[in-house]
Amino acid sequence: MAWFSLILAGLLETFGVAMINQLHIKKNWQTVVLLIVGFGSSLLLLSYSLKYIPMGTGYAIWTGIGVVGGALIGMIFYGESKDWKRILFIAMVLSATIGLKLVS
Repeated sequence: MAWFSLILAGLLETFGVAMINQLHIKKNWQTVVLLIVGFGSSLLLLSYSLKYIPMGTGYAIWTGIGVVGGALIGMIFYGESKDWKRILFIAMVLSATIGLKLVS
């Protein structure tokens, strides 16, 4: 259950980051509420998962999911660069995140 919570926390962090970008585009109270709910839920789930997963591993995986998710959201929805070098480094972050899970 802790690993599921950690992955969900990372996905909610990605959602929060997307809401920050959305807030720059369209400033309204709904976006602010979604941003707060996204990050708040993410931190609550991260806190829960760190009771069962070592802090260094949990935080690295949470951050890795947020980095990869944020980059993918930017490329898919906000027209950010899809250069092969950028995709290579995103894949490296993802593989390091999976590697941490395998050795934990």
